[in-house]
Amino acid sequence: MAKGTIVKAAGAISLATSLSRILGYIKDMILAKYFGATGISDVFFVAFRIPNLLRELFAEGSMSSAVIPVLKEYQIKESAEESKKIVKSLFTFIMIVVGGITMLGIIFSPLIVKVIAPGFIENYQKFELTVLLTKIMFPFLLFVSFAALTMGTLNTQNIFFVPALAPCFLNITIIVFVVGFSSFFFNPIVSVAVGVTCGGIFQWIVQLPSFYKNNFKLGFALFHPAMKKIVILVIPTTIAMAVNQINIFVSTIIASFLPEGSVTYLYYSMRLIQLPIGIFGVAIGMAVLPALSQHIAEGKRDLLTNDFIFSLKFLLFLTIPSTIGLMMLKEPIVNTLFQRGAFDLTATVKTSSALLFYSIGILGTVGSKIITATFYSLQDTKTPVICAISGMVINIIFSILLMQSMKHNGLALAYSLAATTQLLMLGSFLKKQVPEISFSSIIPSFMKSTIASLISIGIAKLICQLNPDIWSHGEKMLLKFFYLGTVIIIAIFLYLLLCYLMKHEELGYILKKRRREK
Repeated sequence: MAKGTIVKAAGAISLATSLSRILGYIKDMILAKYFGATGISDVFFVAFRIPNLLRELFAEGSMSSAVIPVLKEYQIKESAEESKKIVKSLFTFIMIVVGGITMLGIIFSPLIVKVIAPGFIENYQKFELTVLLTKIMFPFLLFVSFAALTMGTLNTQNIFFVPALAPCFLNITIIVFVVGFSSFFFNPIVSVAVGVTCGGIFQWIVQLPSFYKNNFKLGFALFHPAMKKIVILVIPTTIAMAVNQINIFVSTIIASFLPEGSVTYLYYSMRLIQLPIGIFGVAIGMAVLPALSQHIAEGKRDLLTNDFIFSLKFLLFLTIPSTIGLMMLKEPIVNTLFQRGAFDLTATVKTSSALLFYSIGILGTVGSKIITATFYSLQDTKTPVICAISGMVINIIFSILLMQSMKHNGLALAYSLAATTQLLMLGSFLKKQVPEISFSSIIPSFMKSTIASLISIGIAKLICQLNPDIWSHGEKMLLKFFYLGTVIIIAIFLYLLLCYLMKHEELGYILKKRRREK
């Protein structure tokens, strides 16, 4: 039963995440069209930096990781009514603590801008506009925290699609405000800031019908004993998020010492690997957490082991072809998506090489998300932090060692080495806590997915090479999108066919489930 729930939930989250990513790209295109890469756009991105950073640290990810295991435990061991009291207590806590941080952020916006953008101080108008946008966007933190609480609560009820779809409304709201209302403001960039805060409100509100339908209510409540446990769990996950941000920051600093264009090559190649990581890794990690938390609360460690192994094999079934696809079709993909205008063939070649080295770390990144979710279900948030810090140190060391000989490719390879090492560390620590887990049982599924991927994507690459000249210039965009899209569809069909012929367990499970539903 849990396997079916995990697959269904992962499918819903993947679909919603895909829609959100597409809308995010559209939003970026619209912002680029209206504001370009100018001093005005710099003002917005600087002003949004702090509220967005706090959102990543306190709301998205860390909130759900701490709330879901504890709510599941109380729902099973105590009662549904007790879990509803916890939700009210959490709402009160967020209102007081995050609301207080929001108020302080608004009050001290001038000081914050001076710290994060000291170069703006000399330009009075630019500085004042940045302060104004920061004040407008700080309430976004409060509303997105409410949205994260609502999402975690709904996930415990096996409701995934609506919470995962909610971020789409943030992008939609920003697009609407920029396209429809930018001319109404004294400075058009203010429309983006208002859109961000309103988008945060909508991201929360769209989840409330499902929230109330499942008999949860918002309100104020006194401190609940479970709050202490949740806060203890939240702190390490927040530290892990902070470590990730430090990692990105340090990598950017190191890249700034490399030849011109290096930061851009790394940025665009990282954007590409984030697609399978977000659609598959994050989705399955979110889908599996409530199921594993329930098994732990019920004392059914055998079911936890079975569902963990199934989730990991299912993740490999989806991610291996994506990884090999990015590695083998890197030039056509980068050329089709980015090569136009100032982004020339040299940029395509160098971005493609970075994509190759980044792709090596995709399996390590997505695998870590599943194992981390398992630690969270065990209410152990400290071990993932230790592994995240170790990964950060390894990334920095290898970045410094490889940057001279491999330039920007060295930083991409350092990321992959760190991600793989972090996966091995997490797996080793999990094996100690749950000795019943047999990682060797994954090998047959891994081999089948790898063989099917190499054959199907190898054929796709040969088809692309039938017309090699098309991938050397930035013209004929529509033709290339059609060409590449057709090749990818052929590769997916061949991959599924080969998996079927090899009797791939995960594909067989999906086909059986579909037959039962019919």
